Amino acid sequence: MDKEFFLGNRQNFYQQMKEDSLLVMFSGTEVRKTNDEFYPFYTNRDFLYLTGLDGKELILLARKDGKGNVREKIFLLPPDPLKERWTGARIKPDEASTLSGIAETGYSGSFLDEFHQLAATGNYQYLYLDLYRVSPADRDEPAHLLLKQIAQNYPYLKIENANKIFRKLRTIKQPCELAAMRQAEKITCEGITAMMKASKPGMYEYQYKAVFDYILGQYGPQGPAFPSIISAGKNNFCIHYYAYKGQAHDGDMVLNDVGAWHDYLMNDVSRGWPCNGRFNERQKLLYQCALATSNHMFSMIKPGMAMREVDAEARRYNAGLLVEAGVLDDVKNIGTYMWHGGAHHVGFDVHDVVETPEVIAPGMVFCVDIGIYHEEWGIGFRLEDNCLVTETGCENLSSITPRTIEEIESTMQKGFVPGI
Repeated sequence: MDKEFFLGNRQNFYQQMKEDSLLVMFSGTEVRKTNDEFYPFYTNRDFLYLTGLDGKELILLARKDGKGNVREKIFLLPPDPLKERWTGARIKPDEASTLSGIAETGYSGSFLDEFHQLAATGNYQYLYLDLYRVSPADRDEPAHLLLKQIAQNYPYLKIENANKIFRKLRTIKQPCELAAMRQAEKITCEGITAMMKASKPGMYEYQYKAVFDYILGQYGPQGPAFPSIISAGKNNFCIHYYAYKGQAHDGDMVLNDVGAWHDYLMNDVSRGWPCNGRFNERQKLLYQCALATSNHMFSMIKPGMAMREVDAEARRYNAGLLVEAGVLDDVKNIGTYMWHGGAHHVGFDVHDVVETPEVIAPGMVFCVDIGIYHEEWGIGFRLEDNCLVTETGCENLSSITPRTIEEIESTMQKGFVPGI
């Protein structure tokens, strides 16, 4: 992404802000893992969406006056030769301006003083903060800590929900985002097909994961878009499985739910296959139901369709197929074999921050996820693809990854050669 993308995102955001308001956004801080070790740092995606700056302890401060004029400033970590010797170079002012398009920079140590100077003038009535939590039990982020200071020192500032604006902006993908997502789909396809080619009875889940990680490693250091879900046999009945300790035995299905990211845009693709490279009759029966359901959804998704109908119609259609196949006794009991929906949006996050739409519109990208879990038969898998809504219908962005029985079996006969 070039700086025009981030400049445009900020302008779109500022247009949604009230006059006489302030915006403060934080990139985030490291989370301690153990003793003197931290988890790898992951920049707040809303901050990244506005600035293009990927690094810890950065702050964006923007102010919008009563005439609609905006001034913005980025606060960076100050130079520290000793710390940089250990943990790497920090973003320099000229680099920050080049990447973000924000001309004015400063260092984080002066942020609170500068914020006070603005807040204390009485010229600003509103403060925009991103205070979103998945759960009330989540740890405090820098925005929550600042909020506590605001309540004590600047009670006259009215807090506005920045997250609401981000959800609105991020719902529709821009052309450069779609281009990045298409590249991520190509990388994901290579990773999945490499696992198919390497697959054999006796292979451990961690070995499948090693193959996927190896392929992604040829495209950059960022790794998977999210913790890969790779399982075999009975472990397929744990929907979010991360242990990687199981072994694929002859006749077992291998399930994977994986994704790559490119230029900060992510995807989410699921495929299932028999570890021995040949679907047995029961596996074929269930897989054909899932594939037919997925194809049905891609044939009907279009602008104007109710978003809630994506999962609902998938369940109805799949239930009918399973009843016809003699697998399900009554369509009302589809929950016996379909344990989850999956029409979540993807973008800067794999479960993207969006304004949940009532109806589908062009430029949205979400998953079509058909999972079937038949514990009695020992068969569990899901077929998940990424759907781009177009002006007249939709496009399956992940159709390049083998998805029919014939494509999967043909791919698995080719064998995996590391480095190719």
